[in-house]
Amino acid sequence: MGVATAPSGPAPESGPAGPGRAHWLRVAREAADDLATGAVAREQAGKPPFDEVSRLREAGLLTLLLPAEHGGGGADWPTAYAVVREIGAADGAIGQLLGCHYFVSWSARLLAEPARAARVERLSGSERWCWGGGFAGQEPPLTLSGTAGGQVLDGRQSHATGVLVADRLAVRAVRAGSGEAVAVMVDPARHGVRIDADADPFGQRLAAGGSVEFDAVPVASGDVLGSLSADEEALSPSAALASPVGRLVSVQLLLGMAEGVLAEAREYSRTGHTPWHPSWPAGTPHDPQVLASYGELTVLARSASALTDQALEAVHGGLTRGDDLSYDEYAEISVLVAVAEAAASRAAQESTTRALDIIGTRSASARLGFDRFWRNARTHTLYEPVAPRLREVGDYFLNGAHPPFTLPA
Repeated sequence: MGVATAPSGPAPESGPAGPGRAHWLRVAREAADDLATGAVAREQAGKPPFDEVSRLREAGLLTLLLPAEHGGGGADWPTAYAVVREIGAADGAIGQLLGCHYFVSWSARLLAEPARAARVERLSGSERWCWGGGFAGQEPPLTLSGTAGGQVLDGRQSHATGVLVADRLAVRAVRAGSGEAVAVMVDPARHGVRIDADADPFGQRLAAGGSVEFDAVPVASGDVLGSLSADEEALSPSAALASPVGRLVSVQLLLGMAEGVLAEAREYSRTGHTPWHPSWPAGTPHDPQVLASYGELTVLARSASALTDQALEAVHGGLTRGDDLSYDEYAEISVLVAVAEAAASRAAQESTTRALDIIGTRSASARLGFDRFWRNARTHTLYEPVAPRLREVGDYFLNGAHPPFTLPA
């Protein structure tokens, strides 16, 4: 019996739009097994993950969500979530990188007019772009200004995922004058874009995070993907789904981290060693305290997984309804995702912390690398704190208030 299961759902081998869910889960497991090999050494080296991105690209995982007619895998979000979770269990940083790529590259389909979205997806599919960036609000925000020669982008984003390896960036900017928030696509090779590897995090070191500065970077009108306004009068319920869709990526990543550390700790407890250090002695797998700890963490992980399945079903249903979605339905979807976020955050933090206690003093060894799970989970939850989500759930339950339009960091 495993610690938890991937999101449930039908798994057809193939379909008219491309390979089916079973194919992509097989590909993801193979990629995860590959990434798990040498994960400790790669994480400790902390180099930009160009090789890891190449593996994902060669496996077809970067184009997973793109329509088959645009050179993609034709998969849906439930499949993409399962892939992020599988990769995240092997390497949380690469799982974050891939999840961010899926979200920001897919945003054109939700935010842009159909012709513009199709153009972006065709280019992304033919070039097999890796995307980075993000749409969370910054202080001060990036500014999109009109000039005699067109639009230019200025400002600094202090932290964004994937920017060190990205072929395209998608960022949030505010229009000068109107103050409207919009999503903008930028080629990082353009003059005026400066990327620095100055994030220096203690975890998620292979997520290729860094800062980005924009100095009068030209932006074509077709590279403005759409509005990110939080005003319900300006933002349709279907476009507002960008919020729970993106936040559910974070949920799947956290579950992957929880499942990954428990699987590796279990292997150590059962066999007396980790797969990467077979000569190291194990603990006591029949110790009642150890058994109780595994039991509690398994309950946490499976409970979070069940809540996540509910949220996933709601998000997928909302995407299927499209323009027929109402704001009340959107609010219910957003709250279900917030509930899953709270449960997954607790499961990840508890599992990655208490796994060290289960293994004991041997977990302090840098060679075993158990600490990377805790550092990755803690870093991610610092950027995605759960307290605001709990307040949203409580306000909805008590007062019926619609959660705000909040995009993941």
